[in-house]
Amino acid sequence: MKVFVTGGAGYIGSVAVEQLVLAGHDVMVFDNLSLGHRAAVHPSAELVVGDLSNIESIREAMGRFKPEAIMHFAAKSLVGESMENPFIYLGDNVSNALNLLKCVVEFEVPRFILSSTANLFDDPERMPIAEDERIIPGSPYGESKYIIERYLHWMSRVYPFFNYAALRYFNAAGASVERGEDHTPELHLIPLVLQVALGQREKIYMFGDDYDTPDGTCVRDYIHVIDLAQAHILALGAIENSDKIYNLGNGQGYSVKQVIETAREITGHAIPADVKPRRAGDPATLIAASGKITRELKWEPKFPDLKSIIASAWAWHQANPNGYED
Repeated sequence: MKVFVTGGAGYIGSVAVEQLVLAGHDVMVFDNLSLGHRAAVHPSAELVVGDLSNIESIREAMGRFKPEAIMHFAAKSLVGESMENPFIYLGDNVSNALNLLKCVVEFEVPRFILSSTANLFDDPERMPIAEDERIIPGSPYGESKYIIERYLHWMSRVYPFFNYAALRYFNAAGASVERGEDHTPELHLIPLVLQVALGQREKIYMFGDDYDTPDGTCVRDYIHVIDLAQAHILALGAIENSDKIYNLGNGQGYSVKQVIETAREITGHAIPADVKPRRAGDPATLIAASGKITRELKWEPKFPDLKSIIASAWAWHQANPNGYED
């Protein structure tokens, strides 16, 4: 299948591209490289450097490639930043997606996979969080993703040729052998912890140790980036005649202290840690219920435990201590 991947030079997108290529798909990556890395793009995929704010550049790339499916990863995705600059998210994320969707209609691309978010669930009534949980976005970032989900819902009703899947995933982590996490600035817990082990920062900070959790620190559901990519590929084959919405996680939570202790075990480094005050908006616990995609698509995580996730990330960071260096 010919798959057009926006944001395919980013962390999750580049691993999805890698897995698509390994599965025999023909891939075009569309990325402005503002957050992604040219070196992260699989050499068998074609990279088009373009911006979704420019509909003509999307139109030119799609017209030449003639995709059969879209995977849409490109977006600004920092929850904290979205609280400080909401219109960048409610504006750019939404308007860029609209440009992409206009071209999808123009070229009648029948399949669309949206990289959505667990930030739709700011106040869940049940834990683990299933697909039928009430939607209360936790930030302008989460709101932007939900708006795009609603666009897709109506596109599917209006255009008979079109079906979509929205994959709402929790904390992506880990690495493949050749592709890992390299953000500037880095804000995600596991790479930050591993930077301490590499001697690149002095200590790791835990934001709050007085939550209503077993050890007082926040609990999150970590899912390996390869498992995420495989879920996207399975969804691609499942939306020929119907739409799908799935929550993606491992179904179990690990606290910040557990992440740090597991990293100490894997790296052999002491990894000094200290406590700072809570950050506004951090829920105590977020865990996904992924039973639906397991039942319907037979998806099973290949990296179901924290140890294997962190071990894969550590191997990549050891091999690439300065990231992609591009």
